[in-house]
Amino acid sequence: MKVVKYIKIAAACLALTFITGAIIIYPERYVSSCFQGFALWAECVLPSLFPFMVITLIFIKSGFAEKSALPLKRVTGLFKLPPAAAVCFVISICSGYPAGSRAVAEFYEEGCLSAADSKKLAVICSTSGPLFIIGSVGAKMLGEQSAGWKILLAHAAAVLVTGLLLSLFSKKGETSRLKRAPVDNNVLYNSFYGAVISVAVAGGFIAFFCVAGQIIADFNLLYPLEKLLCLFTEKSSAAAVCKGLIEVTSGCRELAQADGKLLLPFTGFLITFGGVSIIMQQLCYLLKAKVNAFYFIGIKLFQGAVCFLILLAFI
Repeated sequence: MKVVKYIKIAAACLALTFITGAIIIYPERYVSSCFQGFALWAECVLPSLFPFMVITLIFIKSGFAEKSALPLKRVTGLFKLPPAAAVCFVISICSGYPAGSRAVAEFYEEGCLSAADSKKLAVICSTSGPLFIIGSVGAKMLGEQSAGWKILLAHAAAVLVTGLLLSLFSKKGETSRLKRAPVDNNVLYNSFYGAVISVAVAGGFIAFFCVAGQIIADFNLLYPLEKLLCLFTEKSSAAAVCKGLIEVTSGCRELAQADGKLLLPFTGFLITFGGVSIIMQQLCYLLKAKVNAFYFIGIKLFQGAVCFLILLAFI
């Protein structure tokens, strides 16, 4: 175990050193990439994430989430989960990444979810939001709001199908009812403060991974994968998908500007998988809820593949 730990640390140090070196050698190029990342966050992510993040935190901290979850026992029972699961999913599908993961972590810390519940719920509550998919991706990037609706429906279907499959091969979690959690005495301030911090952190992730994605593209580190994708789509689309695997927002934007028959399925795959940037954001919360990182990433890849296959029907 120690050897594996040291290998992980060494790999992380090597990657960070490489990125630092590239920025020092080509500062003009990568400072510009960082600025573009923040601009992309301000234009596409901030408007769609911040309002729902505030609502999410007020909902949880006021205690209303606990009360509203109790009548949903039958629905959550299909997934072998407690009532809190329904609240987490609604928060996730309305707000988008990483609100669902934060909700899972908060409910786990409050004792509303067991570790087994959190593991299953982590992938069910890992969704993008309608404002981002329909507004930012569909209307702004693809120029078709209807395309955004198709992606959203396929995205939600892929997540729910995964949840049902996991429930078939898992036992019910230890927590069978929603526990009472203390109500925050300063709900409004703490909710806005938490939302501002969360959204600002999301902007930092996007900017950093926009830089990392550009460095990876410049040094052709994903060249084998790009060549493989070229067997199924055009080169410009393959390059955009590779960039989206690092930072999904910039990847979707470049994919929308590229040529390719598989535009819709690839966009759905990227949004559902999330890319390294969004996965890292979610793991910041999910690791607190004892969710294994490799398990989570594997399920996200599966969800992305399911979304891709669903969207093939619309071509």
